[in-house]
Amino acid sequence: MAITAQDVNKLRQMTGAGMMDCKKALQEADGDFDKAVDILRKQGQKVAAKRADNAVSEGTVVVQISADGTNGKLIAFACETEPVSNVEDFKNLAQSILDKAVADNIADKDALLSATLPDGRPVSEHIVDLVGKLGEKLEITAYENVTADKVVPYIHSNGKLGVLVAFEGVNGTDVSELGKDVAMQIAAMKPIALDKDEVDSATVEREIEVGKEQARAEGKPEAMLEKIAQGKLQKFYKDNTLLNQEFVKDSSLTIRQLLEKTAKGLTVKSFKRVSIGA
Repeated sequence: MAITAQDVNKLRQMTGAGMMDCKKALQEADGDFDKAVDILRKQGQKVAAKRADNAVSEGTVVVQISADGTNGKLIAFACETEPVSNVEDFKNLAQSILDKAVADNIADKDALLSATLPDGRPVSEHIVDLVGKLGEKLEITAYENVTADKVVPYIHSNGKLGVLVAFEGVNGTDVSELGKDVAMQIAAMKPIALDKDEVDSATVEREIEVGKEQARAEGKPEAMLEKIAQGKLQKFYKDNTLLNQEFVKDSSLTIRQLLEKTAKGLTVKSFKRVSIGA
């Protein structure tokens, strides 16, 4: 049967696919719209399979904090190239996924992928459909759901780096500015843990061995290696654990001291730092 421009446009409105893809799908389906939609979805699946091993180093990080400030949700939605990250359909899907996460208080990434959007289809299918339309691998690379006395967000200017900081012991203190400072500290200084006791044992053992090897290479006595390595480990903690880091705006204070100075009992319960690409 003849495929009209009106038919092509109708399918395009239904699926968001390109005009030529819609025309080909309708021709293949002999004008049957339901079959044409299935063809376009299969096309997305084929593109997704073909590009499954491709790296995703561009995209957007979106965040939303609850009205009372006690919960924050953050999603990193990634693609292969910067132009695709700026496409409205890409941005809109990222926001729709975040809206669903907020509406249903979704716990984790697996639950998010299987959650259904208003048309009744799961998030995972919507992603595959958009893969077919945009021709690139698309992926939710991170989903964070944080609850505390107060959760403060930060999104870096490039839109590819986001932080959530969870505060406890707020007790009525306004931590919005402090929270932004701490979040920006996390973004810039990349702490690997909140405090010393949260650094995994394998990392600690590796740092001790590196410290010993460095001291040995400097000609230090074997009897002194352990003590020197322990000293280097303390420096590692200072550089790489949030509460022990020097505050970038005032190096006379650690983050722990900054919190204590702001309000007695105030502390960071946890933090999440999510970045797309480098």
